[in-house]
Amino acid sequence: MLEAYPLVAHAAGRPIFMREGGRIVTVEAFLDDVAAICTLLPSASYVVNLCADRYSFTVGFAAALMRGQVTILPPSEAPEQLAGLAGDYQDLYFLHDPDTPVPSGQKAIAFPTDRPPAPLRPVAGRRPSFPADQLAAILFTSGSTGKPLAQPRRWGALVRSARAAGHAMGFDRAPGMTLIGTVPHQHSYGLESIVMLALQHGHIIHDSRLLLPADIMAALASIGTPKILVTTPIHLRSMVADGDVLPRLDGIISATAPLDIELCRQAEVCFGTSLFEIYGCSEIGQIAMRRTSETAVWSCLDGIRLEAVGDDVWASGAAAANRAPLNDIIELRSPTEFLLRGRKSDMVNIAGKRSSLRFLNHQINSIEGVEDAVFVLHPAANRDRLAAYVVAPRLTAEQVLEALRRLIDPAFLPRPLHLVEALPRNALGKVTRDALDILVANAP
Repeated sequence: MLEAYPLVAHAAGRPIFMREGGRIVTVEAFLDDVAAICTLLPSASYVVNLCADRYSFTVGFAAALMRGQVTILPPSEAPEQLAGLAGDYQDLYFLHDPDTPVPSGQKAIAFPTDRPPAPLRPVAGRRPSFPADQLAAILFTSGSTGKPLAQPRRWGALVRSARAAGHAMGFDRAPGMTLIGTVPHQHSYGLESIVMLALQHGHIIHDSRLLLPADIMAALASIGTPKILVTTPIHLRSMVADGDVLPRLDGIISATAPLDIELCRQAEVCFGTSLFEIYGCSEIGQIAMRRTSETAVWSCLDGIRLEAVGDDVWASGAAAANRAPLNDIIELRSPTEFLLRGRKSDMVNIAGKRSSLRFLNHQINSIEGVEDAVFVLHPAANRDRLAAYVVAPRLTAEQVLEALRRLIDPAFLPRPLHLVEALPRNALGKVTRDALDILVANAP
């Protein structure tokens, strides 16, 4: 008998599933909407779910599972990227919000604002389950190290990963908490740490994706029930910049982008809670977590084990999407514990001296007055030199360089250093390879 996992894990006494636009959606209403949308979806093998509304996205994702369709989550909504998907996956259609444009000439369905009743109510009164080996989604690498690559996810691996992450952070012991996210659900981090975490631990999803600090604060203040913030270091930095006491949280989940330990401690003080950092990648999914303010050691989630294979470290296990090598420099302590030493692609050798872009970025971002910064080693910037792009409205380039001289070896000082108004970070706080290319090309 094939192993199967349920769509939702909400207990009978915890009926709330979503806070949508000021209204409460129960689990049964959600399941009814899934049944209704099932009747509207066209016959196809793949669906590109572009719904920015988190509730519409989750209903569409569940309905696709019910229809045996694979949800494609694109790395970008740029027209050329979406058109490329239509070429790579012949039997697909686009599911989108009514006001979201889709590639012309492609099969598409707008998520209805008024859902029709499900004629047979196929899921009302019971909880659907799906085979563990059912292909649920295709995600893509972020593009920070090159062209985004497709990464398949099976339902069983998604469920086991979400259950392991919730258990590691203690969020499996208190169902009914509201998850408020500042990250997109189309990326593996948002899918796993918001949608799947809620589905598999009986939590409540806040439907809006909040970006501005004022909007995030307003949402946090409006929710009286226990709440978890799912976010990135970029958003955390903007929220705790003034050091004020902020709405109390019951937990913070942050991506590794990287997360500075001082920022972590400041966030814990301001929000009066614990911050957990998640380490993962699109090829494997969630791999490990740590309480960053307490330890530098990462602990693998249940169902994940690491092994050294030559010069690489590979991850595998029941909670892994695939058995694959990690793109980072890993110092193994045991098959389930490690230290993260930086990305392999980050290592630079200047005048016979070695360092990492991760270390250099940490140093430049620690300078008082620097709001954001990134080092670049790129052909257009000369392979034997580093360039830096810095957001520091109150500083001159000379002042930044003078501060850097006290922090890093002179060989790694950026030549040139460009002051810019903002860095082209994506929704997860990363600067992709394409964005770096544009940044370098447009530098004065």
